[in-house]
Amino acid sequence: MFFKLTISTPSAIQIPLRLRHRHRHRPSTDNHAMRFKSQIRNVNLLAKFCASLASLGQIAWCRLNDEEVQFTIIPDKGSQVWSVLRPEMIFDTYILQSASPQNTINLEVPIQALSRALKSALGSTSTQIRLTKKDNVPMLSLTIVTNTFSSGNNVVAAASTARERSGHGEFDFDDNDLSFNETQGGGSRERETVITQDIPVKVLAMEVVERLHQPRTPEPDVNICLPPLAQVKTISERFTRLALATTKTSSSVSPRLELSANMYGSLKISVKTDALNISSRWTGLAHPELDPAFFPDMTDHPTTKMKELGGPNGENEAGWSRVRIDAKDWSRVLSVGRVCTKVIACFINEGALVLYVYLPADEHGDEGDPCLTQDSSKGR
Repeated sequence: MFFKLTISTPSAIQIPLRLRHRHRHRPSTDNHAMRFKSQIRNVNLLAKFCASLASLGQIAWCRLNDEEVQFTIIPDKGSQVWSVLRPEMIFDTYILQSASPQNTINLEVPIQALSRALKSALGSTSTQIRLTKKDNVPMLSLTIVTNTFSSGNNVVAAASTARERSGHGEFDFDDNDLSFNETQGGGSRERETVITQDIPVKVLAMEVVERLHQPRTPEPDVNICLPPLAQVKTISERFTRLALATTKTSSSVSPRLELSANMYGSLKISVKTDALNISSRWTGLAHPELDPAFFPDMTDHPTTKMKELGGPNGENEAGWSRVRIDAKDWSRVLSVGRVCTKVIACFINEGALVLYVYLPADEHGDEGDPCLTQDSSKGR
């Protein structure tokens, strides 16, 4: 699994955008057929993922379909996030139904509220998520089951689902949802507790989301695997504090950091003010191999030309690709370090920085399948 962050510089040319999967079918208004319900397979991973998204924006567009789960954040300013997750990586018993192509459901989700709800599910026995309606308001409802041990002869009453019947309206309702399990008898017993967390959402029509498009960027000049993001974050925040301490402008104005990389395994972070000029450099970093199926001829590829411009040892200035980014925005982006196994940075010189963030493919933290070539612009 991976997600993609696009960081554009203020001087970047505004390029027309497109959606990665466009559906030309007429939007459906039949909400009666809409259904989404699943057991969350990896609560820890999904909670960390949503926490990372929550640091970058308040509202996320969530697209569910038979093949993918997409989360997209497009703030008024700052970095965009376009994520693609395979349903089987985070869900079990994935039930999805709608009148749209591929059973697509589009939701506007308050990602911070979803993040908080998932945090409350950490350590649970099981967690179910479903799309429902209460008082005519669409909800993502999390049913969280936890087991605790208690002593004495008190009886745990069975939970009733009757409170939900009146409010579900057009969306899915099932009497076989999780409920309290009653255990009686003397001595110590296991107590099963069920908590429901409801997150209000908006159901978006297809005609609305078809106007949301990924940024179209040129082929990168440099592709490079970043060092551990914890290291990058420490250096970046130290440089930011030094820049703020040596500048006469208001502390509310964020400094700009320069990130640069070459095709010889080097990455630099630097900051410059009237009283300060410092940089930090990593060497020996890896460069991802591009899939020959997508790039059969690398002779004229920008990365090949950039390596040639770098000279025999890569030190020629012409062989470095640079971007200048807002330090505070960059710090928020680096929060994805809590969940990623690998990050590939794609530099478009003086234009944009695109990060491909790889998530662990399983609960043991093993790396997911390589996805770099999947979203390469290829002249789109």
